[in-house]
Amino acid sequence: MGVLSTLKETLQASTQSGNRGDVTEGESKGAYWCHDCDERIRDVDAPGEGPPNCPDCGGEMTFERSVGSTGCAC
Repeated sequence: MGVLSTLKETLQASTQSGNRGDVTEGESKGAYWCHDCDERIRDVDAPGEGPPNCPDCGGEMTFERSVGSTGCAC
């Protein structure tokens, strides 16, 4: 059972990590998505104000946010 125990511990440790990237708490509120192209741009990386256009197809992207326990809008 050593392999299963190690795998279980590894998976638990990865979900309990407080470090979810370089975004500081409260910095990002969400991301803009192009669902046709599966393209994503974080709100803090979007140029200008308002929804940007998709870099692949040129269509207007939609803003979405995912509220999670980490505060990350992934």
